[in-house]
Amino acid sequence: MALNPAIFKTRSLTAAVFVIVMLAGLLWSPWSFLVLFSFIHFGCWLEYEKIMVLINKEYADISPLHRYSVIIAGWCLMLYSANGGLHIGEVYLHTIGKWGCIGFLALFVIGEIIQYKTLNMRNIGRSALGLLYISLSFALLTYLRTVYYKSQFPPFADRMPVLMIIGSIWINDTMAYIVGSLIGKTPFSAISPKKTWEGTIGGVILAVGAMGGIALLLHYPPVPWMVVALIAAITGTAGDLLESKLKRMANIKDSGSIMPGHGGFLDRFDSLLIATPFAWCYLMWIIG
Repeated sequence: MALNPAIFKTRSLTAAVFVIVMLAGLLWSPWSFLVLFSFIHFGCWLEYEKIMVLINKEYADISPLHRYSVIIAGWCLMLYSANGGLHIGEVYLHTIGKWGCIGFLALFVIGEIIQYKTLNMRNIGRSALGLLYISLSFALLTYLRTVYYKSQFPPFADRMPVLMIIGSIWINDTMAYIVGSLIGKTPFSAISPKKTWEGTIGGVILAVGAMGGIALLLHYPPVPWMVVALIAAITGTAGDLLESKLKRMANIKDSGSIMPGHGGFLDRFDSLLIATPFAWCYLMWIIG
């Protein structure tokens, strides 16, 4: 796949703006992170529901109560995961999230009963899958950003865990695209014809090497950074293929059009959604 200068320029300019906005949200404060990823969460959910309707028309018949209560329940899961002392007045977001999640999940089920006079398990299953696919991942990411780690290991204080995961995915995606465009010849998967083995392997290697180098420059132990990069690159690629499979089933090219050259929310965050739970498990394991 030859490198297309026009496409690369569009992608690069969009990515530059995207990186600035993302870094501002990530680095400023836990509140800015929560606002940014709440917006992303809702965007991913709206695209996910659109894709589910295109895959199976039956999902179009869900009630508005079902449609929106499950999204808000997922967002409340994010609030529940905000354990870093975030509160509004005397009420902690953790508490708001717990009761909000319970309440809106109940409304979600009630919506199905009202609509069908019974439980449509297929539609409930599709929405439950969205909670696992989207909301759980962002909840775990929120946990990482809002909990201060009293650890011997410098990388696990404050902002670093989230930056490690997202940075690894960014580098892997960028390097895989560049390497694949320059020397890619062997198709990686029929699900995503433009993805090549050369680009995929090059992205993983360069992501691991780059994250290790960044850790050394910042005077952090490089091994955890490199392991997170390896996990994020491999599982992130799986996330990209999963979203590509969903789009093929829905017969669409992009999940949305929020970002020129990059598609929609799910197109941009597909890798993060799958990589986060695996990286979270590793980080929790070594923090002990």
